[in-house]
Amino acid sequence: MAKAPEFWSASAPQGPMPTLLSPLSALYAGIGSLRRKIKKPYKSRLPVICIGNLVAGGAGKTPTAIAIAKILQAGGDRPHILSRGYGGSLWGPVRVTSDHKPKDVGDEPLLLARHAPVTVARNRVAGAKAIENTNANVIIMDDGFQNPGLHKDLSILVVDAGAGFGNGRVIPAGPLREPVDEGFRRADAIVLIGTGLKGQQDIQGFTGPVVKAILSPDQGIIGWRQKVVAFAGIGRPEKFRETLQELRADIQGFHAFPDHHPYTEGDLALLLETAHSAGALLVTTEKDLVRVPEAIKPAVTALPVHLDWSDEEKIGKLLTTVFAK
Repeated sequence: MAKAPEFWSASAPQGPMPTLLSPLSALYAGIGSLRRKIKKPYKSRLPVICIGNLVAGGAGKTPTAIAIAKILQAGGDRPHILSRGYGGSLWGPVRVTSDHKPKDVGDEPLLLARHAPVTVARNRVAGAKAIENTNANVIIMDDGFQNPGLHKDLSILVVDAGAGFGNGRVIPAGPLREPVDEGFRRADAIVLIGTGLKGQQDIQGFTGPVVKAILSPDQGIIGWRQKVVAFAGIGRPEKFRETLQELRADIQGFHAFPDHHPYTEGDLALLLETAHSAGALLVTTEKDLVRVPEAIKPAVTALPVHLDWSDEEKIGKLLTTVFAK
């Protein structure tokens, strides 16, 4: 995925591009709305919990899906995650195993599969039908909020509190996958991640339940004032930099790659050299590490993060509603 245009951010100069692209945005939004109106979704015999968002790029869906899977597992349920497998070559349905590589199933499914069974399928209905033949009793649909093919019993929107909905325009004039009001009408709840004001302002028109959470790095990986050279190829690489700053790491260098970037040894050669010269750790995210060449992995440290809920009981009660439908 290419790097998002700067004007997608509300804090960046807008210039003429959003206005010039607005006819294409209207077309994009109209086609998506029409698809959702005319498509009759498949209703799985298993409840489907959709973890989606309204913007292109990262908002925190993967850690949210993992956190929700853990809550369900703690309650005795057997969640199975359904992913499109963005960046992978396999159309599926295919059950993700340790033998798969990012080029096969994408990076996020490999990370998700450490916590729950994962099936990758470009056709979400085919993927749901495959999961129905397992011992799962609930499907977590990672992304796919805009996909009309599969009925959702609970739709949760993940919103980055820092970035919110960017400049508030639909692709390509902005980062939105659909108009905000349309998305709000289909959403059952919002998970607001972080402490920024932009996201809190952008969701003020939503009348359903909002559960707040923060992404917390695992302690003990990065020491105070420890020298690091960092890189990230996620939806918002600057979030990783901010996490390192919060840990009071001494950042000797930081390089942002496009989201889902397939790393080569050449990509990381200079970073390795910079880290070595500075006596620093070369660090990245867990999601990025799965795309690092095997020969380089021993020289790279991943910083895991997990979702901390402000009210876990609230999200737990929300999840139980799907079993009553």
